Amino acid sequence: MPISRRTALGAAVTGALAGGATGLRAATGPVSHPNILWLVSEDNGPFIGAYGDRHARTPNIDALARRGVLYRNVYCPAPVCAPTRFGILTGLYPETCSPAQHMRASAKLPPHLRTYPEYLRGAGYYCANNAKTDYNCDVDPARIWDDSSGKAHWRGRREDQPFMAVFNYMTTHESSLFRPAPGRENFQDLRIPAYLPATPAVRSDYASYYALMSAMDAQIGTRLKELEDDGLAEDTIVIYYSDNGGVLPRSKRYCYDEGLRVALVVYVPPKWRHLCPVPMRNEVRSPVNLVDLAPTLLSLAGIPAPKTMQGRAFLGRHAKGPAKYAFGMRNRMDERYDFVRTITDGRYRYIRNYMPHRIWGMRGDFEWNLKSYQSWEAEWLAGRLDADQRRFFGPKPFEEFYDLSADPDQLTNLVASPRHGPRLAVMRRALDRHMIEIVDNGFIPEGSPAEGYASSRSSEVYPLKSVMALAQAAARSDPRKLGLLTAALRHANGVMRYWAATGLLILKDRAAPAVQPLLEVARNDPWPSVRGVAAETLCHIGRGDEGVAILAERVTAPGPVPPRLMAINALDSIGDLAEAAMLALVAASSDPNEYIVRGAKPLVARLNGSYRPDTVFTSGRPQGV
Repeated sequence: MPISRRTALGAAVTGALAGGATGLRAATGPVSHPNILWLVSEDNGPFIGAYGDRHARTPNIDALARRGVLYRNVYCPAPVCAPTRFGILTGLYPETCSPAQHMRASAKLPPHLRTYPEYLRGAGYYCANNAKTDYNCDVDPARIWDDSSGKAHWRGRREDQPFMAVFNYMTTHESSLFRPAPGRENFQDLRIPAYLPATPAVRSDYASYYALMSAMDAQIGTRLKELEDDGLAEDTIVIYYSDNGGVLPRSKRYCYDEGLRVALVVYVPPKWRHLCPVPMRNEVRSPVNLVDLAPTLLSLAGIPAPKTMQGRAFLGRHAKGPAKYAFGMRNRMDERYDFVRTITDGRYRYIRNYMPHRIWGMRGDFEWNLKSYQSWEAEWLAGRLDADQRRFFGPKPFEEFYDLSADPDQLTNLVASPRHGPRLAVMRRALDRHMIEIVDNGFIPEGSPAEGYASSRSSEVYPLKSVMALAQAAARSDPRKLGLLTAALRHANGVMRYWAATGLLILKDRAAPAVQPLLEVARNDPWPSVRGVAAETLCHIGRGDEGVAILAERVTAPGPVPPRLMAINALDSIGDLAEAAMLALVAASSDPNEYIVRGAKPLVARLNGSYRPDTVFTSGRPQGV
């Protein structure tokens, strides 16, 4: 018989909501709510038989899907691990608490914003995390988990205590593709997306990816058997999901379906079936975002989500109705700066590129470990790519709109299609509303005084609606906005000045009439990020000597990393003009911060003529900027 969550939780839940997880084990006897087992795989989209992939060999996940509920259109908030894991942990979009939207950073989480294990522990749960954290914020894992380690397990709990146990599987992680996987020779008939050349290296990485998926699936099967052997299967809700899409070229880190779409399968045993609004052996097609996981966990435990959580529960007592859209984003990805926002309803995807002057295919040194990325760039340099394959190495349009059913590779941009005009207008407005509702911090240049959850909620510090209007005017590359952008260079607000300078940069040589105010800003603006953008613009309007000198000085300047990394990105975009900064770039090549090194070394090689796509310049893992 269904058990009332209200009766079962009682004072323990009230205490958890009022005081957080200070009383970590408030329950003194058996607690009548379900165990929860989370099985998390790294860096994979739904390359799974249950999702219709005929090449996949994933019998354990397929069997779980046949018994449970398969969520067809599930998306991560960012196409990379650290920002997404911030969202999973907090139920907040990472871009609401800068610099959490960047890969990798350390945002300050305000004390009143608690994480899901804190709420669950306050309600009596034993919470174990095995073992990845990567939360992109200053949360201490040892504080929020009962055990967060390679040995963490549900077996560490008291006998009468419900558990929430996370097991992370690195088998499909991007780095696993850096070396061959067995079985790849069996996949010569794989379909390669039209945006990629079907070179042997590309085919090999696709085949290896499927082999890794099979190995991961076997690990899932082993864990599920362990649950059965412990006699816990009928008391445990099982949730399998992948943390972000990827990792094949133009997937992880990019705001297309390959980077944002993930797998999600839920099995609820009969005892707890009342907690799932969908009968077992069904599919759900309405969009789900991984920021929904935290409020969903709370809902399964009978805990209403705090108003600060931005996700929506899809299971449990407090489940909400289906969502209409899922949202995604991209800002700095490792050493490369970009700014993308996107929305999908599962059938159509709208993408907005706020930095269209930055190409899609900015080399990221870690991802370029993949032979497929190296092969793709080599084919481009050799002039052997067709138009669909070449576009990755060119500038972006301000807007993209795709019919995912007719065009799964997302190559036919329908922004100008009259037929899709009304739908596009609706999705544009929905994206704008979402960005305002969550106070999207993405417009704030990294390392600036406006960063942070608290400061960004001051309209004086961060006038978001005005910033959004100016940023759209900037990103549209409309020379008729020259006067508006030039005037905004003198704005009292630093974020507004940053987007004014960015708009002039996007105009490039058409910004020449603004040369004098740009010179003034490049020399004297109090924000280093604004000075850097103005200096880069000077390089496109005949004042390259001044622009490069300012950028070179910034590359080796003492102080925070972000303005220095932005300067390297700027130098990387101006071609041979950057040779004048060679001394600074060589010095940066041995910098203590690996992101600085990753940006500088390939650029030095390009400038001195020694660059090769298959050269990996660094191999470590930086801890953020």
